[in-house]
Amino acid sequence: MRIRNARPDEAGALSALMRRSKAHWGYDAAFLAACRDELTLAAHEMAARRVVVAEDARTGEPVGVASLEGEAPDGILGLLFVEPALIGRGIGRTLYAHLLDTARAAGFTRLTVHADPHAVGFYRALGARPVPGGGALPRLRVALPARAGWLHAWTGGRRTVHLGNIAAFQGQFGPVTPAGLRAAGHYACLAALIGPHPAAVVLPRTVPAGWLGLIARQLAWEHVEMYDDLGDDPAAAVLARPALAARLRALDAPFVAWGHTTASAELSGAPLPPGALRHESKHASHALFTALAPAHPHLTVPAQWHAPGRAAAARRVAARALTGAGSVVKTEHGVGGSGTRVVTSPRHLVPALRALPRGPLLVEEYVTGAEPPTDPTYDGVVDAAGAVHTVGVGAMGVHGTAYQGVTVGPGTVPDRVEATARAFGEAVGRELAASGYRGWYDVDFVAAPGARLAPTEINLRLTGPSAAFMVKARLDETRGGAHVVRSLDQIPLGARLPDAELITWLSDLTARCAETGAVLLPSIPTAAFEPAPWMGVLLAARTPAALDAAEALVRTAAEDLGRMFTDRG
Repeated sequence: MRIRNARPDEAGALSALMRRSKAHWGYDAAFLAACRDELTLAAHEMAARRVVVAEDARTGEPVGVASLEGEAPDGILGLLFVEPALIGRGIGRTLYAHLLDTARAAGFTRLTVHADPHAVGFYRALGARPVPGGGALPRLRVALPARAGWLHAWTGGRRTVHLGNIAAFQGQFGPVTPAGLRAAGHYACLAALIGPHPAAVVLPRTVPAGWLGLIARQLAWEHVEMYDDLGDDPAAAVLARPALAARLRALDAPFVAWGHTTASAELSGAPLPPGALRHESKHASHALFTALAPAHPHLTVPAQWHAPGRAAAARRVAARALTGAGSVVKTEHGVGGSGTRVVTSPRHLVPALRALPRGPLLVEEYVTGAEPPTDPTYDGVVDAAGAVHTVGVGAMGVHGTAYQGVTVGPGTVPDRVEATARAFGEAVGRELAASGYRGWYDVDFVAAPGARLAPTEINLRLTGPSAAFMVKARLDETRGGAHVVRSLDQIPLGARLPDAELITWLSDLTARCAETGAVLLPSIPTAAFEPAPWMGVLLAARTPAALDAAEALVRTAAEDLGRMFTDRG
């Protein structure tokens, strides 16, 4: 659906919609007649009451109506009605979110709702809180805290066009293998979530019909344009299609890309100076960490050595292993733990090195910390003026050296760990800004002995945690409170699912999660028909315990898929 300002000539049709919606709750004719005046809009009221219409994006027919009334800082959510046949499809939630966005932008700090008794549960689920007294109708209040500074720095407070150019970004630093391209095509789906409310999403692979709608309903998105199957460099593909480029520019929305490339810079109008991406290199980031660490007493920087090839790396690792020291062997560039192997004994050396390119390689001191460790990641944004904005600190899930996911939100990282990661992450951001970098970045750490942290790499791009922070921001704004969000990048599926069956199964699973108070967002749907099928999801809840329960539900449902198909046979 699309949301737009109501027109004076729609007063009669919108009034009729409001009356049909009120009658949905079973009120008798006498009651509805008594309400007729308050359920009638006049043509001259549309602008004064800030009336908006949700319309079907295909037919243009009105499917909902709402209004934001009063003057800042205190306002009133005056109307919110949905066509009865469409109640329960997310239209009311999207209208509500639209009003909150409008109110926040206009300087409102709180809204009052005089709710129909049947709608109290709806408003409470979206963060409104009852106020004692207030007359014949239940009264609720909605707090509107100011939008986070990092979010405004990232989007300008606007909807955005999202470019899933993962493979193109990685290709700037060396060849990407066929397996790497395939993986990048799957993970590019996360680009749908690199802004809290996209105007359009541009992806390299074909995605299942209905997938974006599942996300839109949960995050209260208005109509989002989808352009998929554009190849490994979707930004370049847009530039090669003048009509598509013109269409996307006509949306008057900033372009945000997974990572900076020449093509994405041309679309966004924000090129980077030469060398601005150099700290994507693990060798360059290590040098920066070493320079900054003396000012941060709770940090330790692992020693690192350069090896021109496998033989030199083998000699260094073997010598360390003979003394009982473990090593991490890395390629200079790699994502999600790819190109990284841990060697803790000589017998691990040969298979570890065979799994890596011939070189050059980096050998790094292997750091072990407390069990279970908290391996934090710091995310930040360098704005156009070079100012650093902290997004947050999350707790990564790491298996061996492979990134598995992240949890962000209250209580997920101990206070001291968060303070250490934040202080160092901001210091890194200032250095990145001085080098000319602008945009999203993160700093990853591992837990080190003595309750210290060891920084391991800088990512000058979006990552899985970025999507988790974005989802948290959207849910906090549209549903109130402070959510805990977990990104799980690879959940094995017990059976291969074609697109239509996948969407049906995900719709059911989304409803089951909602019954527990959790939000499910299918973030990576395109791998569900791989020979070894899997999917990525984000889960959100208001407490860590509820989040853990939702994860258990999703994992069990994914495992049960195989048995479901066996039973049908």
